[in-house]
Amino acid sequence: MGTASKQTNRRRARTRFSVKAAAHGRPRLSVFRSGRHIYAQVIADEEGKTLAAASSIDTDLKGKTKSGTKEAAALVGKLLAERAVKAGVTTVAFDRGAYMYHGRIKALADAAREAGLSF
Repeated sequence: MGTASKQTNRRRARTRFSVKAAAHGRPRLSVFRSGRHIYAQVIADEEGKTLAAASSIDTDLKGKTKSGTKEAAALVGKLLAERAVKAGVTTVAFDRGAYMYHGRIKALADAAREAGLSF
């Protein structure tokens, strides 16, 4: 898993295990945050397919806001929710990965909820 530390990988795996256990067949909304960008995707784990995806480097968001901010994360959450609803997904299980639920992660989740996803 790249250059992440062993502890980060364990934290990510622990979170993913609990999310999958509680998902009950729902797709998983997975979030990855780098220092500059944020990426999110809705994954159907049973089929191993990505149903919808959005990121701060998406062409639909180019030039709307500065990367690495809560505003950019909120735009990504809104865009992802719109794409997921269009794909027929309205309920997901939120996988925050190894990140704490605050800042950009929280902004993305709140915007996704406002745009129609429930979790």
